[in-house]
Amino acid sequence: MGSRSYILLFVVLGIIWGGAYPAIRVGVETVPPVFYAAVRYDIAAIIMLISIYRSVDYWYPQNTGDWINVGFGGLLIIGAYNAFLFTGQTIIPSAVAAILVGLMPVFTTFFSQTLVSDENLTLSGVSGILLGFVGIIIISRPDPSHLLGGDTFGQVLVIAAAASMALGSVLTERVDSDQPAITMETWSMAVGAIVLHVASFQTTTSPWAIQWTPSAILMLVYLSVLASAAGYFIYFYLLEELGAFEMNFIAYLAAAFGVIIGWAVLQERITPYTLIGFGCIFCGFLLMRKDEAKRVVSIIRMVPR
Repeated sequence: MGSRSYILLFVVLGIIWGGAYPAIRVGVETVPPVFYAAVRYDIAAIIMLISIYRSVDYWYPQNTGDWINVGFGGLLIIGAYNAFLFTGQTIIPSAVAAILVGLMPVFTTFFSQTLVSDENLTLSGVSGILLGFVGIIIISRPDPSHLLGGDTFGQVLVIAAAASMALGSVLTERVDSDQPAITMETWSMAVGAIVLHVASFQTTTSPWAIQWTPSAILMLVYLSVLASAAGYFIYFYLLEELGAFEMNFIAYLAAAFGVIIGWAVLQERITPYTLIGFGCIFCGFLLMRKDEAKRVVSIIRMVPR
């Protein structure tokens, strides 16, 4: 497969994952958010389990390290991330949620350098972290007299979602595991679905009393089949072909498409503060990963025109 095909798949994945934010926003209007997330991963886990059973030899966790990885993934990458994200999106527009999730690569770099790497944060790394949080402040513009009121609380929840996924990603790297990444992600979905169902018992009175509208059902199919199952197969294929650093940019492409789709479909308003904040978060990530960014730019310059 040529470079143009990789670029096309990358853009397709950005559109699919970007569309997930408006889809969540539509679904949680009528269905309790944590329960909605749980059902999403019920369906996605079943699809992926059937797929890897047929196509992957190492299709289930086979040792302690594998199960520890699945535990971190289910609790943090799937469970906490989606509980915070879906709940936050009952409060804030999908465009803002998409941009705030763009903090995930910033958090990942921070957690990796503080928890895993022996290297200390450099000046550019610290500057990148600070610039990312400047972006948060520009987007949220919190009222000092009412810090957790209005949209601010929703933004805090989505930021917690990004931090949860980043921490889970870093912790899984620290564990010695033999299973393929797709196997870990699939079983993390299954464990995460259980975690979300347990959490939803605290907020959902009765699943049978939920009014499933046609829009909520359609968005659930989109989220579970396209954004989760198909999206992760594309992601892991590109991850193997392009590399981990390059795939960090999918968070920003998804954020961009999330903003566009939220504006086009849900008529969400895009403010200059939102765009400036997004720029700060993106530049903060580039500062934190300055060396890798320079390497990618040099490779791009070498590609024949």
